[in-house]
Amino acid sequence: MNPQEQSQKKSRIVIIEDHPVLCSGLRQLVDNQPDLACVGVADNISDAKRLVAECKPNLTVLDLRLKGGDALDFIKTLRVEHPEVKVLVLSQYDELIFAERALRAGASGYIMKENATDEVLRALRKVLTGDLYFSERVAAAVVQRMLREKPIAPRDGVERLSDREMQVFQLLGASYSPREIAEQFHLSRKTIETHCEKIKHKLNLHNAAELK
Repeated sequence: MNPQEQSQKKSRIVIIEDHPVLCSGLRQLVDNQPDLACVGVADNISDAKRLVAECKPNLTVLDLRLKGGDALDFIKTLRVEHPEVKVLVLSQYDELIFAERALRAGASGYIMKENATDEVLRALRKVLTGDLYFSERVAAAVVQRMLREKPIAPRDGVERLSDREMQVFQLLGASYSPREIAEQFHLSRKTIETHCEKIKHKLNLHNAAELK
């Protein structure tokens, strides 16, 4: 079998990650596997859309914090425009908060960036076979949530937050300032401050200090 035929038999993976070192490490990890091949990388949503259309991957690995748009909205778009492409989210955001949202958007798996490489590979292969992949911690939380007759009170307000508001709320909790959050998402500070006001209203908070 020639190299081209071998490449065609490998699962095609696109990596969408804006941290160069992590992106390079992921690409090397994938390309070192006999059954996987990285066919492209992007660091923003605009390039990611083009890359998926051109490369026709079997699976897309993406971070939730990307330039040029909302990653969860991008997952929803992929589900409609490229339903055959599986999505594995690799993120630093709290999995108990964001994994379920990623699943609802259309992702098939969610793992934290600090996970070991063997778990990343396990997640990739699991999702490629058509299965879902989440940590035991997330799986247990989702099951408990399904079994509850109604949400626990402290989570009621949090569940009302939009995906973007949840991302802003998470960064505020990590002591990011509105200016720093605006830079992270390439949005205006005024837009982030508007999100903060909506978060305070939905969570029934009285001042910005209570957001942290």
